[in-house]
Amino acid sequence: MGENERTGRCVVAVDGPSGSGKSTVSRRLAVRIGARYLDTGAMYRAVTWAVLRSGVDLTDTESVSKVASEVDLRIGTDPEGYGVTADGVDVAKEIRGPEVTGAVSAVAAVPAVRELLVAGQREMIANAGRIVVEGRDIGSVVAPDADLKVYLTASEAARAQRRSAEDASDVAATAADLARRDKLDSTRKVNPLQQAPDAVVLDTTELGIDEVVARLRELLTERGVA
Repeated sequence: MGENERTGRCVVAVDGPSGSGKSTVSRRLAVRIGARYLDTGAMYRAVTWAVLRSGVDLTDTESVSKVASEVDLRIGTDPEGYGVTADGVDVAKEIRGPEVTGAVSAVAAVPAVRELLVAGQREMIANAGRIVVEGRDIGSVVAPDADLKVYLTASEAARAQRRSAEDASDVAATAADLARRDKLDSTRKVNPLQQAPDAVVLDTTELGIDEVVARLRELLTERGVA
């Protein structure tokens, strides 16, 4: 791959439900194509952590929005080692815990929170040049002009198995929680989880990570931006 290709602008939008492989695939793809990496879900989780820490009622959208607007949120874009801080506190581990996981869909559904974070995400994308962005509304809302839009999916059983293996949780309980979050995120009024009309759908149920990454690189090559 030539240097010009490596430095040329390239935005890859990766959407899909939890457990479909978005994070692992996106990070590995970013490394392979010499790009930055942005986990938008971590941003919503970090804001959720701040909201929970503040003690405000999750149903009080005005208070939730106020916390979101005031928290000093910083997220790295190095695919081989990014960090997440909120008000100077390293929250990379805390935001993956059950308390944040249980509340993040409610916080992410607040319109003012989404407006704030989407603006920040677009700014980071513009500054990065080459970047792989993962989330639930990237191709449809955050980066509608992305060079490649991908919607990763997998069977409910496969997604539950993967997620429970990651956090050593009960598979049945994990499946129920994934179904709960998917329903909340796909039915929220503002920027719901959805497949962009021009996204390439890739079912990862029977595919290994390297196979998925290889397929995405093929798609980028076809578009002349790999």
